[in-house]
Amino acid sequence: MQGGRVYSIPVGAPFLDALAAGLWDASGRDPIALSRATVLLPTQRAARSAAEAFLRLGDGRPMLLPALQALADVDDQDLDLAHGDDAGVAAALDLPPAIPPLRRQLLLARLVLAYADRLEDDGVAAPRSPEQAARLAAALARLIDQVQAEGLGFERLADIVPADYAEHWGLTLRFLSIVTEIWPQWLIEQGAVDPVTGRAALLPARAAAGQAAPPADPVVIAGSTGSVPATAGLMRAVLGLPCGALVLPGLDLESDADAWAAVGGDPAHPQHGMHRLLAGLGVERGDVAPWPGAAGLPVAAPGRAAMLREAMRPAATTEAWRALATGADPGLDGSAFDGIRRIDAPGPREEAGAIALLMREVLETPGRTAALVTPDRGLARRVASELERWELTVDDSAGRPLAESAPAAFLRLVADLAAGQAAPVPLLAALKHPLAAGGRSRDSFLRLVRRLERRVLRGPRPGPGIDGLRRAVAGLEDKLADERAGLLVWLDDLDARLDPLLALLAEPSVPAAEVAAAHARAAEALAASAEESGADRLWRGDAGEALARLFDELRDALEVLDAIPGRSWPGLFEALLEGRAVRPRWGAHPRLHILGALEARLQRFDRVVLGGLNEGTWPAEPAPDPWMSRPMRRDFGLPALERRIGLAAHDVTMALGAPEAVLTRSTRVEGTPTVPSRWLLRLDTVARALGADERFRPDPVPALWHGRLDRPDRTEPGAAPLPRPPVDRRPRRLSVTRIETWLRDPYSIYASQILRLRRLDDLDTDPSAAERGDAIHKALDAFVRAWPRDLPPDPLARLLEFGRASFAGHLDRPGVQAFWWPRFERVAAWFVEVERERRRSLSATATEQHGELTLDGPAGPFVVTGIADRIDRLADGSYAIVDYKTGGNPSKGELKSGSAPQLPLEALMLERGGFPGLPTAPVSSLAYWRVGGGEPPGRIDEVADGVADLVAEAEAGLRDLVATFDDPATPYHAVPDAARRPRFNDYEHLARIGEWAAGEEDG
Repeated sequence: MQGGRVYSIPVGAPFLDALAAGLWDASGRDPIALSRATVLLPTQRAARSAAEAFLRLGDGRPMLLPALQALADVDDQDLDLAHGDDAGVAAALDLPPAIPPLRRQLLLARLVLAYADRLEDDGVAAPRSPEQAARLAAALARLIDQVQAEGLGFERLADIVPADYAEHWGLTLRFLSIVTEIWPQWLIEQGAVDPVTGRAALLPARAAAGQAAPPADPVVIAGSTGSVPATAGLMRAVLGLPCGALVLPGLDLESDADAWAAVGGDPAHPQHGMHRLLAGLGVERGDVAPWPGAAGLPVAAPGRAAMLREAMRPAATTEAWRALATGADPGLDGSAFDGIRRIDAPGPREEAGAIALLMREVLETPGRTAALVTPDRGLARRVASELERWELTVDDSAGRPLAESAPAAFLRLVADLAAGQAAPVPLLAALKHPLAAGGRSRDSFLRLVRRLERRVLRGPRPGPGIDGLRRAVAGLEDKLADERAGLLVWLDDLDARLDPLLALLAEPSVPAAEVAAAHARAAEALAASAEESGADRLWRGDAGEALARLFDELRDALEVLDAIPGRSWPGLFEALLEGRAVRPRWGAHPRLHILGALEARLQRFDRVVLGGLNEGTWPAEPAPDPWMSRPMRRDFGLPALERRIGLAAHDVTMALGAPEAVLTRSTRVEGTPTVPSRWLLRLDTVARALGADERFRPDPVPALWHGRLDRPDRTEPGAAPLPRPPVDRRPRRLSVTRIETWLRDPYSIYASQILRLRRLDDLDTDPSAAERGDAIHKALDAFVRAWPRDLPPDPLARLLEFGRASFAGHLDRPGVQAFWWPRFERVAAWFVEVERERRRSLSATATEQHGELTLDGPAGPFVVTGIADRIDRLADGSYAIVDYKTGGNPSKGELKSGSAPQLPLEALMLERGGFPGLPTAPVSSLAYWRVGGGEPPGRIDEVADGVADLVAEAEAGLRDLVATFDDPATPYHAVPDAARRPRFNDYEHLARIGEWAAGEEDG
């Protein structure tokens, strides 16, 4: 190794092993000389891995290591001034401490809100919620960091002409000008600096210190691409030292001059960053030497590096691909794809399963290692979950989002509960969370929660707050007196735990710090159990400790924010959780890893899986900047967003140098077809040119293996349920509407009448279609009951009055007012016109008539009951039976076939004297009146011919039905035929029709 030299370790060589070997040889294999060297690496993880590489070099024997330090920053990652010598340099510079990120975010959010007030005064829409301001402030903080990292100043904003952009970007420029004038002064008042300001001072100070007193021992910067100007400046200083050197990762030393020149103008190329670095250092590519330590080390398949160089060739020179098929490069053929596999999985679940199997397979060989490298954190979590089936714990190095941890989810649910004033859905979501115990044992607490749910929360929403729940519980009927008393005592206790937070979130303006403190206290109170305090349960574990630190930071940081509307706290809390991760401190498997691309850059594994290779995922679409458009960034001097794609491409190229590389993607995500990553498409093209199509064809086997893990060898459809309860347990009394259900689907009668199962109402329901129908029925019934013979002078007005009375309990709901009431108005107009014509032929009308009929059955009397919506006595003395329907009417065919027996059975009752107060007489008309209010608003489906035959057939059919089910051998079977099934069936899932119906149809 020579001072002032730039070296490169090629793709495919184990970078850290090669680095260690070269330094060991350069020290003359003298442990003392080696220990005097200083090696600067991009990350702490890389420094730890370098130590392991030195230990491998010594076959595990103890040895003196060089000083392995992480650079103060690398590639836009946050600065940490607490690492080793960096802290000493910072102290020597007398730098103020870096402002805590959360405090900075909230200070910037305060500025955003203040500027929004000014914009609104000018009639411009602007973000008003603290949640929006916090998210914009986070983006603004990133912009400030990037500007400082690039060595730019916000005074350059003066060179940007607002008139050159859309109007809203002009407003943004105005705001940025204000912020950049105010922000430095605020930092002075706070006695702090931005994190990147610290780095901007730190790295040049380190470089100046080295130049003022050049160390005689080697100083090496290895593995960095110098994408941050301050880091590039440090590299320049190291090259000026007597024993300074740079070791670059995977610099392309072989491509032709035209291709290398094109790299400089292509920010998305993997070599673009190092092209810029060499140009900035004044180093020609020809002056870069191969790192001596890489010689003799095993590399990937021969030709792999050349193939990757061709695949990543700049777009301007891709015409050179035509020559690949001619064999113009004798060192490059299809064997370059040896060791590379490709998997195109149907979806993310299958992709994760295939990756997990490939990682698990590696463990079959002692000492082998594997890593999943992906920017897709969702895929990383899926793979970690899949590996748990083999009891393998593999932690994602990027950590799990704090917001998705159990204690954070609980805190979010508690905030939603309070903001919603104990509305049913957020209340149950919080109370059913595993951390909720309310000072009791978990079992007893859940029993009370379920009791409250069944008795009060199912159906329409109770009044707001715990008081609303109390009133709803107090209104329970007397037969539930014991449950009512227990629930009231429990609600008093729940009120004591939650009321302070509910009260604060109901306030129009409240100090945010006060809300945060109340939020933590309420969560602790709700988390307390009979055995442990709430604090012990809520703040334990890695996630709990991270949340406790967040609330400690909030205690001070929120003081800078003005008072906020209480209801906005849940959204603000969500925004402040974003970007925070939890990283377990121990327990990970030593041979399996899940890494982000940056963390994997210098690592070496026997099998590397590059997952999520879809366009938009890897490479990711550049995130839109809410503060600067692309043209503004260009004019300001910020690098193109595509530079991140180039850095990602470099990471992919390095990872593909592994001995065994697997590239995976999902062909569909959430049912939507995906586009393969541009890098996959380039590899496809090169594979075709080299005649290696078969070698690079997607491998279906791992996904098929995963599919077989949970798929039985064969399946047997379940048998149809055929319950045969004793005859004395079978119903002896049914309504005419239940007779129709009995005819269509006997299993529903078994579930409802014998098992006594009832469908639970939905939570927090709006009025249902049944309630709408009930309201319309009541209005029409009241109108006809009030004027059974002659209509009033203003019938439409009178009917609308009855409608308002029947809809009174629902009209405060927007959906009812907007949709239901206009429909009823149309129904009312139609109904009045029908009545004007119909009353001419009526002698009397009766409504809501209760009747019943007893038939003799083999097992004893059987009673049929019914309520007729309307019975009209016609002028000829016969009856017409009318049933109002707000849904669909049964067809005339169903009436005549006997599958809709309701009206014929009511006619049978009427003719047999089953309706008290109505003399017996023949029935001449059966009619369904559809009163849905659609288009048309009403319709009459009437049968006036052959009614006597229909009644006789209905009686015969009913007697046969009773006799059939009075036989103990007759089962209450489910009917899979959709044409016969009831229109609304609450028990279909219990009958498991989907399991066996298809088999019966095939048979």
